[in-house]
Amino acid sequence: MNEKPIAVYYEHPDWFRPLFAELEKREMSFEKIDAASHFYNPKEAKNYALFFNRMSASAYLRGHGNAVFYTRGLLASLEKQGVRVINGYDAFQIETSKALQLALIESLSVKFPETRVINSAEQAVEAAKDLRFPVVVKPNIGGRGAGIIKFDSLPDLETAVEQNLIDLGIDSTALVQEFAPKRGEHINRVETLGGKFLYAIKIYPQGENFNLCPAEICQIEDAHERSGVSPIGEMCLADAPASGLRIEKFEPPSEIIETVERIVKAGKIDVGGVEYLIDERTGDALFYDINALSNFVADAVNLIGFDPHEKLADFLQQEIERCATDTGCRSSAVG
Repeated sequence: MNEKPIAVYYEHPDWFRPLFAELEKREMSFEKIDAASHFYNPKEAKNYALFFNRMSASAYLRGHGNAVFYTRGLLASLEKQGVRVINGYDAFQIETSKALQLALIESLSVKFPETRVINSAEQAVEAAKDLRFPVVVKPNIGGRGAGIIKFDSLPDLETAVEQNLIDLGIDSTALVQEFAPKRGEHINRVETLGGKFLYAIKIYPQGENFNLCPAEICQIEDAHERSGVSPIGEMCLADAPASGLRIEKFEPPSEIIETVERIVKAGKIDVGGVEYLIDERTGDALFYDINALSNFVADAVNLIGFDPHEKLADFLQQEIERCATDTGCRSSAVG
């Protein structure tokens, strides 16, 4: 049992129950910190064994968008004071900006869907003119695919702009991105821990009413359509059984694993997933989403053969032990 507690900083009320249960089972001391109602003294860092950042970019959907921006200052303050933060400031910057994700991917010479970044809805039409349709407009700070809208043609996009149907999100920035056809009608998600490959899954849509946006797992709701605009809903991997999504374990090619590990290392992401698809037109692997808030897939033992929360608890214990002897332990294990 660790003498100093692990701080688990989170916002969503349900996603982290499996982690809490695993820590309790091991009698590991930890403190739950609700990101939505928190304050700190920048002159004083609490004496935690580790600070585990589990803040969600989709918090604004639950009325906690303020905590997204607040968390940046908190993480920076903790790291300046020498606290080891799991998924720290750099990782959180990547988590909360799709534009930064693509900048990182481009810096590694990794392919991604053709994209333009805009800071006003009026720019969407001009930005999309040299892209292949369909395209999607994604809020820069989206989280779980929220707010993504698909457009099948340029006139559809023009109509949406004229009718003020496009919301760029809480930082007024968005991507206009080609909606690439997926080979095999699935996307691929690769999970990592400590900078190394953990497992990978294929995720399929269900029936004619479902598809996958080129972002996180998301459901295209069979809701009303206005001027050819299809609003894309959102769901979490933990919701997969209830939603009927088909999910399969698979072993990615070695070059994919190597690429994913390069991405999370560059992003200083201790725990996270990377998504890609195979473009049916070209056969290229296109990487489009980096997620530093992995909740792991539901029914993991039956699906992938082990409980990733056990691996996560092992990693946290190893980091505690590393910090006990390493004066530089405030840095990411993958940086």
